[in-house]
Amino acid sequence: MVIINETTQKLELTYPCTWCYKVVGYERAGIEIAAMEIFCERNYSLEPSKLSRGGKYISMNLELLVHNEDERTYFFETLKAHQHIKMVL
Repeated sequence: MVIINETTQKLELTYPCTWCYKVVGYERAGIEIAAMEIFCERNYSLEPSKLSRGGKYISMNLELLVHNEDERTYFFETLKAHQHIKMVL
């Protein structure tokens, strides 16, 4: 569900589609390791996004082709649960 202007709407996507996850971790290498472990046989791109003001966290954009809602959600949950990942948006 997405809340837009105080109304609840379901996000309508046409699959397959390219999806971008904003991945936050403590260091770039950790995020790269997580991506390799989770997406070892998939094509994906991983690009630096931002470094926190204090330098404690780094965010990266991870983009890949997802084939359906279940796959998109599975990747989100798997990334979120990885030891090198602090947060996924």
